Amino acid sequence: MELTPPAANVDAIQFIVRLARALHTAGTPSHQIEDGLALVAVRLGVQAQFLATPTSIMISSGSWLNERIHLLRLEPGDQHLGRLADVNEVTRAVVRGDMSPADGSRRLEDIERAPGRYGELVTVLAMGLSSAAAARFLGGGYAELWTAAFIGLMIGLLGSAASKRPAVGRMFDPLAAFVAAVIAGSMGHLFGNLSVFLATLAGIIILIPGFTLTVAITELSNRHLVAGTARLMGAFATFVVIAIGVAIGNQVVNRIAGEAPAPDPQQLPGWTLALALVAAPLSFTVLLKAKPRDAPWILITCILGFFGGRLGAELLGPELGVFLAAVVVGLAGSSYFAWFRRPPAILRVPGILMLVPGSVGFRGLTALLDRQVVSGVETAFRMIVIAVALSAGLLIASVVAPSRMGK
Repeated sequence: MELTPPAANVDAIQFIVRLARALHTAGTPSHQIEDGLALVAVRLGVQAQFLATPTSIMISSGSWLNERIHLLRLEPGDQHLGRLADVNEVTRAVVRGDMSPADGSRRLEDIERAPGRYGELVTVLAMGLSSAAAARFLGGGYAELWTAAFIGLMIGLLGSAASKRPAVGRMFDPLAAFVAAVIAGSMGHLFGNLSVFLATLAGIIILIPGFTLTVAITELSNRHLVAGTARLMGAFATFVVIAIGVAIGNQVVNRIAGEAPAPDPQQLPGWTLALALVAAPLSFTVLLKAKPRDAPWILITCILGFFGGRLGAELLGPELGVFLAAVVVGLAGSSYFAWFRRPPAILRVPGILMLVPGSVGFRGLTALLDRQVVSGVETAFRMIVIAVALSAGLLIASVVAPSRMGK
């Protein structure tokens, strides 16, 4: 009996292991990692089973008499759409036979080691731009818009410093939330015509794990219970530490300067909304590390999702209205895959970011911290309903127009 797999099979297994790591570091959800690896294994003639979670991947290859286990311990991956596109191209080439598994492994290793697509300055500016756009979407005026942009820039600089110091990186979320609350509170006292809460929320909007919550619900819907539960609890923990950071920052400002006034935000003209609809997708392109050639398609998808959400709100109500928007975004991603053979996540992730319930969840936690229990629980329930509606919309889009890795 031969207990050592042939060399060609070893190369294929090595490619699958490397592919698992590459997909995880590109921010691919666990259920999609498992499904994609299973499809690639079948195409390469490898007998294998997979178990993916947000922090690890286990790969079992070979028959039960000659089984080998590969365990990858990984940190939760950030969204890296450009890397995901490159990984998809390599996978398609290997599956079609245009590239050997050994060459594919080396190419995937090069992709992981490649430097960032955008420099620190561009990334920091994108943080400020996304926060300014969020302030407009949340109904803020000029004061909230400029304050949110400044908070976004400061958080971007803090994130740049945290990426070089792991100790700071582990405390990044609560520290950034604290800084945002202090800046917003200080600006509220300086200018007097600023909604501190709205400016704070818009400034930290990119940190709030609404998208992670949506992915967790999607994983649970796909019966990936371990991954979905772990991601759900991770999102909840992030919500809590951000809310606590904001609460501490507010208390520091209130103890020093008293409570800031809370005026109603100034109404802005309609052209500012159109400007925000352009600014947000462009900033997402940078923050999600997508390729510049995908920017026009990301822009179109985000605009379609935004107006799909508005139409859905009129037809189904504000909570369930995002279902229609999610279907639109999901179909846009599937169409992109059908036309260009590029991962649908390139369009789906930024499109869903325009709709995620993170701001609703943050409002609920802050209400609970202010001992407004009924309001906090009601708002938290709205967040769950929105996340479920988003997941349902994406699932329906995936059924109507499926897209599978390696095709």
